[in-house]
Amino acid sequence: MILITGATGTIGNALVSHLVAEGVAVRATTRDPANATFPAGVEVVRVDYRDPATFAPAMAGIEAAFLNGLPGPDDTDVDAALVEAARVAGVRRVVKLSIIAAGDPRLGVPGRWHVPGEDAVRSSGLEWTILRPNTFASNTLSWIEPLRAGLPVPNLTGDGRQAVVDPRDVAEVAAAALRTGDHHGRTYTLTGPTLQTAREQAAALAEVLGRPIAVTDIAEDDAPEFMRSAGLSPAFVEAASQGQSFIRHGHNELVTDDIAAVLGRPPRDYAEWAADHRTAFTEH
Repeated sequence: MILITGATGTIGNALVSHLVAEGVAVRATTRDPANATFPAGVEVVRVDYRDPATFAPAMAGIEAAFLNGLPGPDDTDVDAALVEAARVAGVRRVVKLSIIAAGDPRLGVPGRWHVPGEDAVRSSGLEWTILRPNTFASNTLSWIEPLRAGLPVPNLTGDGRQAVVDPRDVAEVAAAALRTGDHHGRTYTLTGPTLQTAREQAAALAEVLGRPIAVTDIAEDDAPEFMRSAGLSPAFVEAASQGQSFIRHGHNELVTDDIAAVLGRPPRDYAEWAADHRTAFTEH
């Protein structure tokens, strides 16, 4: 039995589906089981990150656990609490979802959020693997609303290039690390195969959709107000602005072969992700 925390999130959901397709017994956690939908056969349990008493029951009888603590400004201790619950329950193996450049001071606030969790995993005494994925290709689903309104999509990272990663690849690497001890002690930085600017991503999506996509550049100084006007919280705006600056100034221009090393095939590129999710941009 494998436990997936954060099972309704981008990676957690893909991971549950992948493991179920491979015939693996899965226990999925969510704060609201009554309103969550998972594949048949998945055991669903309640875990509320604000209520650590829910951690121990979820870990009971588990062989391996995927830790997706979703840390933010006020939640950097969640992963450590999950690790302790796993250790006490006799869980053998944990896989921690982190972010690219965790601990890099140039990334600012969001770069620090995952450091306590990574430290807790490494010192747990359990078999462990840390995954540091790059920006998800699926983040461009935020373009759906302006596209449907006939508006340009926003570019908040200037000419900064990054190798966005397909969430399905991250999930498949997580599945491999959860199922065997072959990846113990490894920290994998997971990227796509190609460095692209936001404009180049938009061009790739335009080719898939068979229609032009206009892009409007949001200056770095104007980005915080742009996000605030969209109703985003001050804490999110602060973290997102620092992440965008990290990309904008060329600090995320990194391509690794970690996905290929684990999965034995190249990572999917953004165009493949866009083609596979074309209907998300065309359905009304």
